[in-house]
Amino acid sequence: MADFNTIDDLDLDDKVVLTRVDLNVPVENGKVSDTTRIDRIVPTIKDIQQKGGIPVLLAHFDRPKGKRVDSMSLKQVVPALEAALGQSVVFVEEAIGGTAKRAVAALQPGDVALLENTRFYEGEEKNDATFAASLGALGQVYVNDAFSAAHRAHASTEGLARLMQAGAGRLMEEELKALDAALGKPERPVVAVVGGAKVSTKLELLSNLIEKVDHLVIGGGMANTFLVAKDIEVGKSLAERDMADTAREILEKAESTGCTIHLPVDIVVAREFKEGAENEVLPVDQCPADAMILDAGPETVAAIRDLFTRCKTLIWNGPLGAFEIAPFDRATNAAAQAAAEATKAGTLVSVAGGGDTVAALNRAGVADDFTFISTAGGAFLEWMEGKELPGVAALKAKRA
Repeated sequence: MADFNTIDDLDLDDKVVLTRVDLNVPVENGKVSDTTRIDRIVPTIKDIQQKGGIPVLLAHFDRPKGKRVDSMSLKQVVPALEAALGQSVVFVEEAIGGTAKRAVAALQPGDVALLENTRFYEGEEKNDATFAASLGALGQVYVNDAFSAAHRAHASTEGLARLMQAGAGRLMEEELKALDAALGKPERPVVAVVGGAKVSTKLELLSNLIEKVDHLVIGGGMANTFLVAKDIEVGKSLAERDMADTAREILEKAESTGCTIHLPVDIVVAREFKEGAENEVLPVDQCPADAMILDAGPETVAAIRDLFTRCKTLIWNGPLGAFEIAPFDRATNAAAQAAAEATKAGTLVSVAGGGDTVAALNRAGVADDFTFISTAGGAFLEWMEGKELPGVAALKAKRA
């Protein structure tokens, strides 16, 4: 964390602190249905207040594409935000201009304000310098607590950080520390679990990981493509047969980098993709022509459990099977529980992220037992791919 500031390095006393947060939360019938992202920004807001600063929150919601769309107003998030903070929040119906300036000027120590959706303005996603300057005119210090938006070079995530004294919020700081522990300076051996439907969507991810980790477990539909690459027939399973050559290249590259790739040794197959479908466990090379591979088998899970006991660091992105429907969630659940046990025993640092991953770990009942779970989605994936994130790079460029 030495190469950029955190809240602890900034003088916030009696200053308006423009605080970029993630409020892009699920809303049903005008009410927030999952407050996870809101709950996670509370420590940053409270710490800014404790240091004498006045937090003015900047956030986007959905994709209004530079136009005002009433159904995408951040006003609907205010009740959940107030409940999480335990205080009232001043909602400002503009993000820049006279209305915003007057509202911010009227704030007192202890207040919290939320500006309207930054994506209502074309300048946000274009990272327009004039728009960034208009936002910057509202405060004296910038804090970014939205790692989940750090892969976007937008005015409120990147442009502002280059205009004023800037630092990372508590959630951003926590996220970056966890990611550094997982891939930056990890304790070895390191194992990565990568699942999901398609190899084609995770090529950069796989290419980066085989240079960084000691073991790579591949599951889900992706594993079927690798089986095809090894001339193992997968019946009617989801597989990208046109990616077989690419899969072979990844296997060869892994061999040259010393990364051991682990594929299923046994499989759970069924003729129907539905809850409770009749299924059987078979050796990996015996999938019937009219069946689909929907999960990894118990021998594969046992091997993964053993791997977790031998490794010191785990990075997890994607399920091992069709985790949404029983009984094809067994491998993912069992492996997740094994990771949780090792983490609780203090022998494994476990970092997980990505939408399906978070859902799978919640379903397995172990999300609270992992060292860190990222809710960042795209930013987490781009970080795993080895890409520099503009929102993080901008913080590094600006010191107090």
